[in-house]
Amino acid sequence: MNMPATRREWMGTLAAAGLQTAAARRPNVLLIMSDDQGYGDFSCHGNPHLKTPNLDRLAGEGAEFTRFYVSPVCAPTRASLLTGRYHLRSGVHGVTTGRETMRTSEVTLAEAMKPAGYRTALIGKWHLGEHYPYLPHAQGFDEFIGFRTGHWTEYWDTMLERNGKPYPTRGYIADVFTSEAIRFLEANARRPFFLYLAYNTPHAPYLAPEHHWERYRKMDLPPQVAAVYSMVANLDENIGRLMAALARLNLAEDTIVLFLTDNGPNGQRYNAGLRAAKGSVYDGGVRTPLFVRWPKHVEAGRKIPTLAAHIDVLPTVLDLCGVSRTSGPPLDGMSLRALLEGGATDWPDRKIFTWRGLRDQGGMYPGAVRTGRFHLINGKELYEIAADPGEKHDVAAGHPEKVRELRAAYEAWFRKAGDECGFARPVIPAGYDEENPVELPAPQAYLEGELRYSRGSGFAHEWVTNWRRLEDSVYWELEIVKAGRYQIRLRYLCPPGDTGSKLKVSVAGKTLEAKLETPTSMEPAPHRDLIPRPEVPQMRWAMLLMGSLDLPKGRTQLRVQAVEKPGTAVLELEAATLTRI
Repeated sequence: MNMPATRREWMGTLAAAGLQTAAARRPNVLLIMSDDQGYGDFSCHGNPHLKTPNLDRLAGEGAEFTRFYVSPVCAPTRASLLTGRYHLRSGVHGVTTGRETMRTSEVTLAEAMKPAGYRTALIGKWHLGEHYPYLPHAQGFDEFIGFRTGHWTEYWDTMLERNGKPYPTRGYIADVFTSEAIRFLEANARRPFFLYLAYNTPHAPYLAPEHHWERYRKMDLPPQVAAVYSMVANLDENIGRLMAALARLNLAEDTIVLFLTDNGPNGQRYNAGLRAAKGSVYDGGVRTPLFVRWPKHVEAGRKIPTLAAHIDVLPTVLDLCGVSRTSGPPLDGMSLRALLEGGATDWPDRKIFTWRGLRDQGGMYPGAVRTGRFHLINGKELYEIAADPGEKHDVAAGHPEKVRELRAAYEAWFRKAGDECGFARPVIPAGYDEENPVELPAPQAYLEGELRYSRGSGFAHEWVTNWRRLEDSVYWELEIVKAGRYQIRLRYLCPPGDTGSKLKVSVAGKTLEAKLETPTSMEPAPHRDLIPRPEVPQMRWAMLLMGSLDLPKGRTQLRVQAVEKPGTAVLELEAATLTRI
């Protein structure tokens, strides 16, 4: 037997062993979230076409919160889920252009679990910041396999990342995530773990394994609906694989499994009678299931109609695991443990607030406030939800005092949360050892002149186009955190007839110039889309080396402009990169 060399090392070994022994008594946590799957995308919720036997079984083997609310879009839900706080308080107020970036001062569920001996991992979609230190492996996750942005462009044989490094994969992306999750379960079967498995399906682009598509495309369904159902069928299949792995590893009884979705359905389809879809503050945009399975602790088949929300997941998980959150800003959520155990007899009639961030950031509406009985939508429409789950009959005229009360509560909440948010776009940090090179993506740039985004909105993976004038330019706000010499490149497209432009990069009072002489293909890369995608395709990008500059520490801008343009257009620009050398 090899003994530690010193008494201090020996005592440290004993302390670590004691922590593991204590932590082993805690349950594991598997938190699963799908992307753009609506309340009606389950056969257990009455969908007449879609079959989800494994999700139905998961719901039946535990409890289901039937009035559970999230945010209308992706990143805000994810921020609230991981912090137990309304997303505005964390700085998250959108889904792109950097507005999805969560402050590092927030304490994530992973950061709260680690001190209690949990091994933590995120597999899948992050969508809470694209740069270090706003990344999962800097926010409490021991392991991160997935992608950072709001959506991904390729679902087959795609390049992901693992803790900041490129990670090539083979197969369909949801299958890959599930296999990685199972490997994590196998590797950590003897110690407590927290695994956050954030699938990116059925979010567009619409790709799915052929056997699922063959089944649903033959039905009398719109093509997009058939494609979504194919993706959900694959997701359900993967949920079955996960549950089988827990059983095989003898982890089922020791693991709390939670399943929810991040917002309403991404399009008009069956939604169990709820009004509207993703992006709306009506129930169809924000009501999702929450399934909680923990054998011998949570009664199987229970339906819990009490109002609950994404902000409640963190305090609930910590409470069930006996973990204390010892630091961080105040929580908005509350533990649902008493409801899960069936002992809540005096549950408060609380208010749940919803805000839908738009491009004109900072406006108070669209927004909603919900209580056990009423929903107030946009400060004026009132619905009595038990009698009117589809929010079809506005009863505001009959309850003017309730309208005033709820509107005042919502507006007071928004003013406070909005002040905490600030609605500022974050500055991109460059120079950390943990992330080199740093990519400056087009959606986080500021466009000047007649420049626009390739699909007009600046969502993830869009690029700058319509560059036809010398007076137009694009720039990024930067914080150089470490002085040094930086190499600068541009990732671009340019057809053969438009080469020859001279480009200038300006940063920290210094400039570089280079001529764009190598053309690119303007055709998308091959794909397996089931139907035409709403997002941008994958393109064959080229890199232009601009040169190197010595940059001082501090706040600055990096600007790109053209000083010569012999052709019709300058280029299409996807990103700039800075590499500290």
